[in-house]
Amino acid sequence: MKDIHGVSLIPGSNEELLPDFFPDFPYIASRTEMIPGGNTGVPWHWHHTVELFYVESGTLEYTTPEGKQLFPAGWGGFVNSGVLHQTRTVSGSQPVVTLLHLFEPDFLAGAPGSRIDQRYIRPLTSAPGLEILRLSPEVPEQAAILSLLQGSFTLSEMEMGYEMELRYRLGKIWLGLLELAKTAMPMPSSHRPGDDKLKIMLQYVHDHFSDPIRVEQIAQSAHVSKRVCFRLFQDSIHTTPVAYLTSCRLQRACRMLTETDAPITRIAYDCCLGSSSYFGKLFRMHFGCSPAAYRGKWQDRYKERQD
Repeated sequence: MKDIHGVSLIPGSNEELLPDFFPDFPYIASRTEMIPGGNTGVPWHWHHTVELFYVESGTLEYTTPEGKQLFPAGWGGFVNSGVLHQTRTVSGSQPVVTLLHLFEPDFLAGAPGSRIDQRYIRPLTSAPGLEILRLSPEVPEQAAILSLLQGSFTLSEMEMGYEMELRYRLGKIWLGLLELAKTAMPMPSSHRPGDDKLKIMLQYVHDHFSDPIRVEQIAQSAHVSKRVCFRLFQDSIHTTPVAYLTSCRLQRACRMLTETDAPITRIAYDCCLGSSSYFGKLFRMHFGCSPAAYRGKWQDRYKERQD
């Protein structure tokens, strides 16, 4: 299982970069750990894979265009293919540790259009409005799926038959999700044709947030007007282009504060956050402390995790 401390996005796309993801075995398992504080989550992104996750410690908040859901320790969930989502930690001193399966639907289907694909896979991946399913240990049917999910992370890649046992276990989990979806399925929502345009604009922000870009440039990247740009951001991810751009810059600044020894003036410049005094004012507004105080609180903790 691969340890991941931050999500990377594919250059030219807002799709998540999946390390060690190979065509002959389109699956990876990862363990992500996020410390509380400013660098609290993963920005808006998406992936072709489906995502199964189990929260081992802390509390994680998932946000999709449909809204926010909390996942305390011991809970888990399913994120559908192609769904825009972001995650963040909920306030507290405990790191949030999440175990994840990421895999192409064909990993279980065998081949597109196969009988398994038509009867079991597509009814979930193509379900209208199904962005995320929440698994609670307090609901017996969901607790049974959670038990299977938690146990699936104990498999060893070194064991004979690992690949076949993994597919078997994920298949059992999938059948449980399919049954759950029959009762938990949301009402079909109207198709959001702007999602593709929004993904392009999010991609542009992530590719250029260190440059002095304007809202007009963000809109032009998706060939929409400035007014449509504001509407798509507000309707789908409930923020403005400027606020999202600032958030991306501050998240990058937080990572540089904890993961490097770069001077604060250099971090402000590299993240296009103006002078060190303006950076400090903006940082305090968002995180309640100065950049130096944030570094003093979290850098040692980050280094301990790396050792």
